[in-house]
Amino acid sequence: MENPTTLADWLSRLEAMHPKAIDMGLDRVRQVKQAMHVQFECPVIIVGGTNGKGSTCAMLEAILLRAGYRVGLYTSPHLLHFNERMRLNGVSCSDQELITAFDKLEAVRGDVSLSYFEFTTLAAIQLFADAKLDAVIFEVGLGGRLDAVNVLDADVAIVTSVDIDHTEYLGDTREKIGFEKAGIFRAGKTAICGDPVPPASLVEHAEKIGADLWLFNRDFNYSGDKQQWNFSGRGRRRNSLGYPALRGANQLLNASSVLAALEALRLRLPVGAQEVRTGLAVVDLPGRFQVLPGQPTVILDVAHNPHAAATLAQNLDNMNFAPYTYAVFGAMQDKDIDGVIAHLKGRVDHWCVTDLPLPRAASATEIKDRLVHAYGEIPPASDTERSILTFASPAEAFANALSRAGENDRIAVFGSFLTVAGVMEFRNSEHH
Repeated sequence: MENPTTLADWLSRLEAMHPKAIDMGLDRVRQVKQAMHVQFECPVIIVGGTNGKGSTCAMLEAILLRAGYRVGLYTSPHLLHFNERMRLNGVSCSDQELITAFDKLEAVRGDVSLSYFEFTTLAAIQLFADAKLDAVIFEVGLGGRLDAVNVLDADVAIVTSVDIDHTEYLGDTREKIGFEKAGIFRAGKTAICGDPVPPASLVEHAEKIGADLWLFNRDFNYSGDKQQWNFSGRGRRRNSLGYPALRGANQLLNASSVLAALEALRLRLPVGAQEVRTGLAVVDLPGRFQVLPGQPTVILDVAHNPHAAATLAQNLDNMNFAPYTYAVFGAMQDKDIDGVIAHLKGRVDHWCVTDLPLPRAASATEIKDRLVHAYGEIPPASDTERSILTFASPAEAFANALSRAGENDRIAVFGSFLTVAGVMEFRNSEHH
């Protein structure tokens, strides 16, 4: 069978290539990686965790680019375009670069069946190896131990946070999930945990394999006031730092893990104080407590589990007062939707819940039923203070919120990446 010639056709093929969308395990990925004969001469940084992975990857990339290094960054999922998943030197890879990597991989894959995520992860490894970079950063897709990204041996592995998510694959306790996340650690290499209360399973695994474990509050931490903050690691301090351009309560925790990683890599990738400051000042990551300019205030946040929802609630509390808060919310069926609602129900007046274009998404009606259960009643249609409405798409839900919100109100768009992406696409089409 001939290879597709467009990226869209390639992605359609990958979606149909493997019988299971998520197929945990490294045997097939390892087999194909060996056939690829690629390896990295540069440091490999792998970032796992329940929440905060994307922000941590973005800060690492921004600082290393400011320091003049050539950097590859692999993340998932994407918001609007698949190309966002693979970046070379701060720029999304072109269709042609991706097609070339896919073609190379297909030539050595043989009859090994790979899932969409496994194939694209190996393609990223191929693409970055060909580009001869100074550093590569890979974000774990799901868990860690059995995730395709773990086919790489990390020089520095970061676990940002450990909380309950993807229970059907990772287990239903922080201890079980912590063990899965710790699977990215390697013997004799730096293992960083930015969670202030790390599960014992993670610490035990790191110690058992002989990883060099850095724990928040033991090996590194931060302090600060409203104007600036300071980082202190094992052997170095960085003082008078500006706050990261990414907003939100947990960003100093993420930034501290980043600076700990850079301290561990200081001999191979030295980075000066000014590069750290500038990198943190310019870092950009759509959809992570992203506050859009204009009125009413619109907040985009891919918070889709209770831990992320708690952070979103805290961030909303830290904003200026708004008379009414509208929520545009859609989620996957396998998420703890009740847990997300519990953190936000006291902060949202008007819920605009939406269907999403994926079979495993929860229907808007299903989410509405959970909201009614959480509140104990359905607000009557005549109630202007509160409402729960259902919509067929994020765009329709957002358009409704926009039509009702006053200029001093705010609209929080959150839940699945598809919820945020749907609203971003709608806004882009309106602006054009």
